Amino acid sequence: LPVPEAALNVVLLRHTPEPEEVVAMAAKLCYSPSGVEELKQKIEAKDQAAFVEKLASIGHLSPIEHISFTFGIEGISRACSHQLVRHRLASYSQQSQRYVTADFGYVTPKTVSAVPALLKEYERHMAASSRLYEKLGKAGIPAEDARFVLPNATETKILVTMNARELHHFFALRTCRRAQWEIRDMALRMLAIAR
Repeated sequence: LPVPEAALNVVLLRHTPEPEEVVAMAAKLCYSPSGVEELKQKIEAKDQAAFVEKLASIGHLSPIEHISFTFGIEGISRACSHQLVRHRLASYSQQSQRYVTADFGYVTPKTVSAVPALLKEYERHMAASSRLYEKLGKAGIPAEDARFVLPNATETKILVTMNARELHHFFALRTCRRAQWEIRDMALRMLAIAR
């Protein structure tokens, strides 16, 4: 079976509308005797960006927890998704490996691609895993057991929702040059979209 190479795709599916307004209202509520309706009327768009930056500079970050971003991500390996889900202050919905077909996609590290002899061996290994996975399925092995032969390179798809504070923390760790290349590529795309 031919096994397709996966391509990273990151899409911002949803985000809190008027996020600066929500953050400004949350923060001003902390420091004001006013009620919610009165605060809502007082918030002016021209003041929001500067106010949000001031909050960040003084370390008052709890108001940014009221805004969230939901990304759809595909073309990452299971190795990458295992790193991603270590960020526990998020919500995840991941494609089940029970529904992976024998022609599953996979991710190839550039370091492997750079060595032609090893790349061919890597591709043969992916194809062999695919054949064995299909063979197990045809023999009646349940998909949840057959998936044990799938490599960490197997492509997965995942939806992730993070509030802005956790997303800020995620970006600080995962866009660093010392971060693993695949999660760094994904995080850089997420950051560019979120900006």
